[in-house]
Amino acid sequence: MPNQDLNKNKIFAGLNFDNSYAKLPNHFYAKTLPTPVKNPSLIKLNESLAKELGLNVKALKSDKGAELFSGNFIAAGSQPIALAYAGHQFGNFVPQLGDGRAILLGEIIDKKGRRVDIQLKGSGQTPFSRRGDGRAALGHVIREYIISEAMNALDIRTTRSLAFVTTGEPVFRDTALPGAIITRIASSHIRVGTFEYFAARGDLEALGILSDYVISRHYQSCAGENNPYISLLKEVMDAQAKLIASWMSVGFIHGVMNTDNTSISGETIDYGPCAFMDEYNPAQVFSSIDRQGRYAYMNQPYIAMWNLARFAQALLPLFDKDIEESAEMAEEIIAGFPKVYESYWLNGMRKKIGLFTEGEEDIALINELLNIMHKNHSDFTNTFRQLSYKKVAVGIPGNPELQEWHVKWQKRLIEENRKPEDHYKLMRSVNPAFIPRNHRIEAAIKSAVEDNDFSIMEEMLTVLAKPYNDQPQFLHYSNHPNPEEIVRETFCGT
Repeated sequence: MPNQDLNKNKIFAGLNFDNSYAKLPNHFYAKTLPTPVKNPSLIKLNESLAKELGLNVKALKSDKGAELFSGNFIAAGSQPIALAYAGHQFGNFVPQLGDGRAILLGEIIDKKGRRVDIQLKGSGQTPFSRRGDGRAALGHVIREYIISEAMNALDIRTTRSLAFVTTGEPVFRDTALPGAIITRIASSHIRVGTFEYFAARGDLEALGILSDYVISRHYQSCAGENNPYISLLKEVMDAQAKLIASWMSVGFIHGVMNTDNTSISGETIDYGPCAFMDEYNPAQVFSSIDRQGRYAYMNQPYIAMWNLARFAQALLPLFDKDIEESAEMAEEIIAGFPKVYESYWLNGMRKKIGLFTEGEEDIALINELLNIMHKNHSDFTNTFRQLSYKKVAVGIPGNPELQEWHVKWQKRLIEENRKPEDHYKLMRSVNPAFIPRNHRIEAAIKSAVEDNDFSIMEEMLTVLAKPYNDQPQFLHYSNHPNPEEIVRETFCGT
């Protein structure tokens, strides 16, 4: 029977739930069961991730596993809830958002002792759905699965995709589309918007409980500090600076950097209209709803700082009884974000051009290359990958500016007094040969939606699992799109 735990005393597939968020006060969430679906079919199970989590792959691949991943079956120990949060969306504050199409099944401790959330996305309406149907279309689910797993392989902190099922039911957007549900794994689903939710209500008790919970779960070192909440702000700022710098280093554009999409843990979360750049363009925007370019590639560090300022604003009552004193402390910390971010960004970009040491002119050298790439419409990924093989950058062969830059670059490498291959080996370890290119994702989605054929998706996942390997048999996955293949807009999926 749908939504029933048929084995109340028996753990299914190793899902030994150890829920902590559900023990917080009731107004932190709404108890909500997934809406049963007609005919769930397991399309993809991330077997390697399942093993990392200590789960039974065979059990998860069974019919009962499909029922679990659709929400039709609630395993023993699961306490399904939809989390409450608010958020600034495109700069405008919305006091109540919450999980409108996602339900947290619970938490488990993985094989490394890490606490992780298991969440269904697309599992039906919740008290926070507003006018939404709570469902997800197959194309959106495929996009999140591919990109989140590609990000993990690129060693960028991210939520993960454990599995997805088709529902046997359509969802209606501009047209009828196949429905699907993805199972997402995260360090937690707490967002900047979660703090804003309680701050906007003046609920200082809840704000303190939430802050203490986050410190206990994510930033335990803060607990021993004189002012643990100031320390929390600093830690979250550092995590966000590191995350955004890693996005920038691979040409990733999130697309909707609202505060409700900003994870406190420092993971990439909510893969809506996200995409990787092909041609390098600092002003690149893909999101169909970002008409003003607020979340363009070049704006991501600034938006991160803006979002952190909203986080600091929510925490002000916890810093000091004197609100003006609190504001001064917060402003001083947030003002330090550009320096922290630049340190992470510069460290990553130095590696991309093969540098092991710091030089005063490095930032100028890096920016000069980026300007040349922009001027010549160069492929971001392929340019750096080609340089790591001592080759002239793709798209600008024989370019005089590049040749001049190349001389400066080689001189800088020589200054480090290392074997030449050391530099190129370093570059190949951080400059991927393969990224989830938009046109390839669209081809995978088209094949799945129109022909129920997931072979392109499966091949992409195979390639993207080893992004720093050459994989000559899959060379076409590294190709810049032809003009007719270029994807200019990506969509949210809600």
